[in-house]
Amino acid sequence: MTLRAAVIGVGHYLPKRIVENAEFEATLDTTDEWIRSRSGIERRHFAGEDETTSSMATAAARAALDMAGMQADDVDAIVLATSTADLTFPSAATMVQAQLGMKSGFAFDIQAVCAGFVFALSNANALIASGQARRVLVIGAETFSRIMDWTDRGTCVLFGDGAGALLLEAREGNGTPEDRGILATDLNSDGTHRDLLYVDGGVSTGTTGYLRMQGNQVFRHAVEKLAATATTAMARAGVTGDQIDWVVPHQANIRIIQGTAKKLGLPMERVVVTVQDHGNTSAASIPLALSVGHARGQIKQGDLIVTEAIGGGLAWGAVVLRW
Repeated sequence: MTLRAAVIGVGHYLPKRIVENAEFEATLDTTDEWIRSRSGIERRHFAGEDETTSSMATAAARAALDMAGMQADDVDAIVLATSTADLTFPSAATMVQAQLGMKSGFAFDIQAVCAGFVFALSNANALIASGQARRVLVIGAETFSRIMDWTDRGTCVLFGDGAGALLLEAREGNGTPEDRGILATDLNSDGTHRDLLYVDGGVSTGTTGYLRMQGNQVFRHAVEKLAATATTAMARAGVTGDQIDWVVPHQANIRIIQGTAKKLGLPMERVVVTVQDHGNTSAASIPLALSVGHARGQIKQGDLIVTEAIGGGLAWGAVVLRW
């Protein structure tokens, strides 16, 4: 018998404000066509004054709990991936715990930027496989609109806000790729590339800072590293590309998504794409895409899924799971 972390609920939340590409034309030297052609993004959501990372995460978590027919006190742990927590501390996860009315268990944040949700899934899987938790809420939530330099057209048009959540539950499996749940993970990082994508603020500067990115260099690393980590995770799971029903990638840039799919030898018809509507929501992008893909009827129980992401650090990784 093998303990697997199986998905029993999924949900997401998007801020009320929708920002079309055309809105940037009034303040930046850019156009809708320029943004679409380079990123595939058509619109994104920005958090309002009453919307925070923790409030969006809570809404997504409630949706996942509702789908599973569970209450907050049925959950043992919350693992929240974010780079834009409400405060330096306490963690956004503990804020979500309080907002859900969860009186027991434990909650903590994970910070691996755009790869954060993959790292969070891997940690939640370890909690379940080791018997430390039976049910874990895994959330990705970001308000990147609050760390944008609105004069930098190379970054501020790319990002958006939102949250997505999965509820995982321990299920017994046979130890084969046919089991429901997380089958394999692969995590990586290389701190020598920290200057390619970072925020120039923090406790050392006494400022919140702004996101800075060398887009061309990040793109160069992304396709190769994403394809490699996905291939490694599939090998660990004992599955091949032709068995994969859906690739659910980090939604950063349509060209990265297409390039990675091509390198994996998988057609775009088997890739869940939401970047056009959400932009890059960093750690929220994969759970958002999973939730939207499920709501569309694309992702169904029993489907074999590979999901991969890369972010600042650089940090990257992949997870193979059966829905």
